[in-house]
Amino acid sequence: MTILSVKVKPNSKQQSIQEQPDGSLIVHLKSPPVDGKANQELILLLAKQFNLPKSSIAIKSGLSSRNKLVEIPNLPQT
Repeated sequence: MTILSVKVKPNSKQQSIQEQPDGSLIVHLKSPPVDGKANQELILLLAKQFNLPKSSIAIKSGLSSRNKLVEIPNLPQT
């Protein structure tokens, strides 16, 4: 498993994922941080980005924070 450091920016005008030089991600989400909607959108967006099923992605820490640690399966090297 790989642990990614993710900084979430909810209520953005459009969805985007930016990779930082240190390997962390900044993810812009349209959803507000209410009732877990932003977390659901984050998992969906990461699943599309890495071509993985949603069930294989888990938020390990930071459920109610902008800074999160997200666990994903090891990605094949390209």
